[in-house]
Amino acid sequence: MRRTKIVATIGPASDDPGTLQKMIAAGMDVARIGLAHGKLEEHLEKYRNIRAAAAAVGTNVGILADLPGPKVRCAPFPEGGVIFEDGAPVVFTAGEAKSSIGVISTDYERLVSDVEVGDGLALGDGNVTFVVESKDGTNLNARVLRGSRVQGRPGLQVPSDRLQITTPTAEDVRFADAFIEAGVDMVALSFVRSAHDVRSLGVEPPPRGPLVVAKIETRAAVENLEGIIAASGAVMVARGDLGVDYPISELPHLQKHIIRRCIAGGLPVITATQMLESMVYSPTPTRAEASDVANAVFDGTSSVMLSGETAIGVDPVNAVSTMAEITARADIEFDHDDWAEQVHKLRGARPTHDLGAVTTDAMTMAAVRVADQVGAAAIVCLSRTGYTVRSVSRFRPRVPILAYSPDERAVRQLALSWGSAASAQPDLATVRETIAAALQSSKQHYGLHSGDRVVVISGHAMAARATDTIQVMSVP
Repeated sequence: MRRTKIVATIGPASDDPGTLQKMIAAGMDVARIGLAHGKLEEHLEKYRNIRAAAAAVGTNVGILADLPGPKVRCAPFPEGGVIFEDGAPVVFTAGEAKSSIGVISTDYERLVSDVEVGDGLALGDGNVTFVVESKDGTNLNARVLRGSRVQGRPGLQVPSDRLQITTPTAEDVRFADAFIEAGVDMVALSFVRSAHDVRSLGVEPPPRGPLVVAKIETRAAVENLEGIIAASGAVMVARGDLGVDYPISELPHLQKHIIRRCIAGGLPVITATQMLESMVYSPTPTRAEASDVANAVFDGTSSVMLSGETAIGVDPVNAVSTMAEITARADIEFDHDDWAEQVHKLRGARPTHDLGAVTTDAMTMAAVRVADQVGAAAIVCLSRTGYTVRSVSRFRPRVPILAYSPDERAVRQLALSWGSAASAQPDLATVRETIAAALQSSKQHYGLHSGDRVVVISGHAMAARATDTIQVMSVP
């Protein structure tokens, strides 16, 4: 069973029903809908197509709506894109004109006044970078530091402390309301700089509402990470934008730091940006990309994300399949003992007076240790909200986490959590009956056998607010 989850972006190359079904079969756990381009109804149609494809395949797929955010957008480049050469001069300006290889127009009116000489800029996921050499009343005069191909209407990455913009925007709230009404499982919030930004979205806590995925892509977000963790349901390490606010040499260390702090806080973490970028055009990734994906797994990430590879790439299904193969192999080599020890130390450095959280911490860590000591085949979690499952997941047990919840949205939200296989199961009259049904399901759907030993973790009553019961049982 592959433990690390795969988030795949749905776009023109992958939004037809047949391709969606093949991507699910290849290993897509969460489908991401990027809302920065296109009309709301078009995005909602993608949402409905994904739900239908998952039903046709007969599996649970989470859906992540990635809100547009207050990013600076470039005017469209010519069809087929342009290739920027290292050292070439480029002019940036504010306006609605088309962009070209010599002049890049943006939708941010304050661009020239906010950006200073010496600032770095980047397009898209950081494929093309520039340095501003001079400016006048209407233009920024820049030079290409690292060139590549650019197409469509990419975002322009500007040092975050320069921009006079806030999140969430009015458009973010409008899109979020529409997708929450449709039943979306997760929403990603761009340009987060503090816990206040996350709370300003104003959604109900999961599973009544969606998991809010805070995108860590600014220096301010890194500096306010602890507060953001407390306010969020999950986190995305958006390496492209971080590469503008920080030197490129800092990114690997930031990635490790963010992942460890978030997992210790019980949040799933998505590692994103250019994971298998060459597969936008190529049938195989580079060796460096394969190593990057594996190292993200070793860093402890819950999920890895495909962007252009599946949205506009030549073979979205192959991109998902390749990602699944790389992560499954890396999962085998994961250092479970060292990771559990690190998380235990990090948790000890985060004191809390919430008795329910303390109890769940202790019980879930104990469940992982007991599973090791008794040679369990799986950890079976009964969880109404998914909180118990995410708590177990952060300790990265060697055995699968089989999760059962009466809430279907909670089940789909667990598609983002490392090592978990989740199923919807209604509450029965007693906890004992609910456990018996879960064990029977584990035999039918997850390959457990009669006599296999399992660790069952739950609340002593179905309405319990904390995980407080561990049982070692045999599958009947």
